[in-house]
Amino acid sequence: MKLYKEEKLQKYAELLVKVGMNVQPDQRVFIRATVDAKDFVHLVVEEAYKAGSKDVKVAYTDDRLAQLNFEYRDQSAFETVPQYLIDERMDYAKDYAAQLALISSSPENLKNADPAKVSAYMKAYGAGFKEYMKMMQSDQFSWTVAAYPSPAWAKLVFPELDETAAFEKLLDAILDSVRMNANDPVQAWVEHNDNLHAKADYLNEKAYVGLHYIAPGTDLTVGLPKGHIWSGASSINKAGHSFMANMPTEEVFSVPHKDQVNGTVSSTLPLSYGGNIIDEFKLTFKDGVVVDFDAKVGKDILEGLLNSDENARRLGEVALVPHDSPISNSKILYYNTLFDENASCHLALGSAYPFCIEGGKEMSEEELAANGLNNSITHEDFMIGSAEMNIMGITADGEEEPIFINGNWAF
Repeated sequence: MKLYKEEKLQKYAELLVKVGMNVQPDQRVFIRATVDAKDFVHLVVEEAYKAGSKDVKVAYTDDRLAQLNFEYRDQSAFETVPQYLIDERMDYAKDYAAQLALISSSPENLKNADPAKVSAYMKAYGAGFKEYMKMMQSDQFSWTVAAYPSPAWAKLVFPELDETAAFEKLLDAILDSVRMNANDPVQAWVEHNDNLHAKADYLNEKAYVGLHYIAPGTDLTVGLPKGHIWSGASSINKAGHSFMANMPTEEVFSVPHKDQVNGTVSSTLPLSYGGNIIDEFKLTFKDGVVVDFDAKVGKDILEGLLNSDENARRLGEVALVPHDSPISNSKILYYNTLFDENASCHLALGSAYPFCIEGGKEMSEEELAANGLNNSITHEDFMIGSAEMNIMGITADGEEEPIFINGNWAF
């Protein structure tokens, strides 16, 4: 007889396969995970085969090996990505395989690494997988980002506990965040999906031309391109099948106009980027571009992010998340964007999602840019929401209407 936790993990694996990736008969599956998650990965692979997949590939990484690589290899080793790694993933992407990124790494895994090496690697990774990211951000295939704890990540989140207790507590928190505590998790996701789509429908009907963010340390206006689309929860892939890109998810999001961002915005939660923490940072925009920045923690890492390419200093996403939401109310700081972005309104530096503008999935890069969407090798969310955040929708005649008041939906 399976123990309660084992049964819950089996159902979590089933949820990722059936609701997250929505694996179809004869479809291939590509999974990225660390060796810390291998036991759970076995469950996911089994569920994928049960769903009818004909080929499930797992690409493992090892956090300790990554640390050793950054410690002993020259910077030149991080300036390119081996072509065989790109070819392997693209082979699955071009076959429209379902994709799962299972996050387990400690957000501080590379905190002792040379920042120049980290920046070089992140830049090379973004350039090497640019075609893959373009396909993903156009919903050509189903893709899901989810999580499973590692001991190092758990200790960062719960430093007061021993390793075993911290791991169990983080696992419980992750399972709760994806509604595994519901009597019927699949039905719970159906209802949650409907609720987020209702918020998106309201905003799409309003067709605001911009947003005005007001909070301590933040006074920012963000233009919205004509024909922008608000989305939330499930998406539709090229074959017409629904999937859940993020599990958990609490956001409703769209695209900003890349040239119409002005003012200053302050972070409210730490950002994990390239195995390092960036915290208490501030960005100042003029005509869409970051012209000034500062950070109390990780300023050199932030600078590397902003210099990833010529468009990394522009925004590619605006996302609305109520402060009164399950992850925020848990009072757990995950130091992980998948979770922390679903506890807070956020923005993203870098590339925009083509599906967030009318006809965007069929547009060329030049057409997307002409319509105000940013194109970059990076896409990094950072959290700006709080209980003191007010967000106004700007109408075509310049009036402002409340969307968020004191951190929560105003409608």
